[in-house]
Amino acid sequence: MQVLNQRYPDIRIEGENYLPLPIYQHIASFLSMFKLALIGLVILGKDPFPALGMQTPGIWTWGQENKIYACMMVFFFSNMLENHCMSTGAFEITLNDMPVWSKLESGHLPSMQQLVQILENEMKMNVPMDALPHQRS
Repeated sequence: MQVLNQRYPDIRIEGENYLPLPIYQHIASFLSMFKLALIGLVILGKDPFPALGMQTPGIWTWGQENKIYACMMVFFFSNMLENHCMSTGAFEITLNDMPVWSKLESGHLPSMQQLVQILENEMKMNVPMDALPHQRS
């Protein structure tokens, strides 16, 4: 951003989040609530499996014996999954409301040299004809 601001002082650079599909947002919300419920059950020492007609798994027993580790593992693993659901990997560049680069389409980020070249080409193409210097014959 600093390089582009130095090279093109009149250019406005903005960033915003590119939201994932709604299904991924719902999955992330569910994981967040499930994480809190699971941590609450571990801290309170409640075993939900008999109420579900299931035998208590060994990992749950381990979690009851190691509450701090179990809560930390649930917290970090759930956060990792939530972040994965919410991350699109988008890096989209527009100039004058026209798209000029899309990481989603290309699959990679442009190098600084590519980015400068893209902007130079777009600016040359978008210069109004009356702004160009006139040549005399």
